[in-house]
Amino acid sequence: MARARPWLMRTYAGHSSAEASNALFRTNLAKGQTGLSIAFDLPTQLGLDPDDPRARGEVGRVGVPVASIADMETLFEGIPLERMNTSMTINATAPWLYALYVALAERRGCDVAALRGTTQNDLLKEFLARGTYVFDPETSLRLQRDLIVYAAERTPRWNPINVCSYHLQEAGATIVEELAFALANAIAVLDAVREQVREPARLAHVVGRVSFFLNAGMRFVDEACKVRAFTRLWDEITRERYGVDDPRQRRFRYGVQVNSLDLSARQPELNVARIVCEALGVLLPGRERARALQLPAWNEALGLPRPWDQQWSLRIQQVLAYETDLLEHDDILAGSPVIERRTAQLVEAAREELARIEALGGAVAATASGYLKSRLVASQAARVRALATGERKKVGENCFTETEPSPLTGGLEPAVLQVDPAAEQAVVARLEEHRGRRDTAAVHAALEALRQAARRGESILDASIRCAHAGVSTGEWTAALREVFGDYRAPTGVDGVRLGAVTTRRFETLHARARELAQRAGRPLRLLVAKPGLDGHSNAAEQIAVLGRELGLEVIYAGIRLAPAEIARAAADEDVDAVAVSILSGAHMTAVPELLAALSSAGARAAVVTGGTIPPADAQALLARGVARVHTARDGDLLDAFAAILDAIASQIDPDSVPLAKRGQP
Repeated sequence: MARARPWLMRTYAGHSSAEASNALFRTNLAKGQTGLSIAFDLPTQLGLDPDDPRARGEVGRVGVPVASIADMETLFEGIPLERMNTSMTINATAPWLYALYVALAERRGCDVAALRGTTQNDLLKEFLARGTYVFDPETSLRLQRDLIVYAAERTPRWNPINVCSYHLQEAGATIVEELAFALANAIAVLDAVREQVREPARLAHVVGRVSFFLNAGMRFVDEACKVRAFTRLWDEITRERYGVDDPRQRRFRYGVQVNSLDLSARQPELNVARIVCEALGVLLPGRERARALQLPAWNEALGLPRPWDQQWSLRIQQVLAYETDLLEHDDILAGSPVIERRTAQLVEAAREELARIEALGGAVAATASGYLKSRLVASQAARVRALATGERKKVGENCFTETEPSPLTGGLEPAVLQVDPAAEQAVVARLEEHRGRRDTAAVHAALEALRQAARRGESILDASIRCAHAGVSTGEWTAALREVFGDYRAPTGVDGVRLGAVTTRRFETLHARARELAQRAGRPLRLLVAKPGLDGHSNAAEQIAVLGRELGLEVIYAGIRLAPAEIARAAADEDVDAVAVSILSGAHMTAVPELLAALSSAGARAAVVTGGTIPPADAQALLARGVARVHTARDGDLLDAFAAILDAIASQIDPDSVPLAKRGQP
């Protein structure tokens, strides 16, 4: 049979500055990458300018900073927009980044209607997983709708929303929760769109532009069946709920990044085998094959991948596409009774969960009430328990842990990309230079038009594109909308969640240690779990909070994006024994010293334990500055992390106490 065309091959990329990211994009394209997948830094995702005090230490860490159309021009220099398929992982500020992209195309004289690409623009899952929301769920849904309706008319080949089940699985979702929560999310968005788009043909076009972004984990059969279940349910929903007759517009269109949660910092070379296995689950199904694929790098659990690491991930895709016969055959899983039976089970279970969400008032209400978040935290707790007890095997972590020294990680600093701290100052200077070149009156007029559109309930897209051309900054655009809509803090989801029965020797050792320390202190131990900075990936913090309560500690956890001064005040007011800090964005060398200073000023006596993606040299530097313990994925699992917390508390109570690791803890 004829060989099918390869899927769209991407690597998720962006770091330091627009200049550095442009060079990386052009290098990757020259190596055979067929589309762009842009990672933006956290200040850009949250609508902050790089010179905002809240952005200190975060600029360019986890993606590229884009503060204005000047940065967008640099980012795409030498890259033809009219021939590119550009995916932007952006949510709260998705209308703004889309506006910048359209404004850049207009400046270049491109046919805007021919632009191809995707804005993630999936706000509801941000309240559940990644945490880069700015406004409340209702406002977020309105802004999503603005972008979807506008893009469907102005850029008809653009995917204005990428409904993400990927991040739900990363946050702990079971396969049924992943199916149901993502579809409930899509239904909420399309119901909102239908309020504005009444004409059946226009609504069908919008439905046909909805795309999905899936995860693919290690349970190969389940992942292959999940794609089938999504396909059947989406066809059913779009036909019955939205009256779409054309099967092409009902097609389940999706891209995939394989699971990063399964990647390990211990024996990380095994991650290559994991990545290939996960990719096959979405490449074998033929007709239902992923339309786009991006693979993580083998060392993402250690830090930011280097260009060579990204090249390795791209080459894996190219080997699968060009050296195997995958593309010569249709769906090789079709007709399998195992596949059909499991798919039917998933479809039925997902329907039942969708009905529960519908009874709660839909995805927006279920998000605002905390129902969806608490389900994810509970599922993640079950996953953690399964790994801790050995019920779920993970090679190199809870089984087959013996290893020879790895030549890939001999000296961990060279094995990941180090962002130059001076890059942040350069980005700030570039923004100051840009501001100096603008027409101030035009900027003020554009921002006022944006505020007026927001207040009147009108679409903000035309006003946003006007802002882009005027040179408005990312922070100014978001600040104008904050004046209208305010800020929002989502439920944490940890209240009432239990880890469940864990009877391993390691857990019992921790439990005994916690009881012993509480007896010596003459009161229950108190732990403050904190997420300083802009990082919204809260899985570890939530599970530490759940485990702490299971061990009998009084745990305070107020959620993400807290300022050091807020954390210090809470530590002093609650008189906690320790502050457990989780930072995954690479901003630890800024946020943690600021927290230590704030704790000192507040008179808090708590020991500080820091976790996250922290290179060994940085860990030593933090210890030298007064951090009691540093724990990363290289040092062990959640139970090991809590052992470090208890050791830090013990040192506060008795400086001569013997750490658990030296007591012979297994």
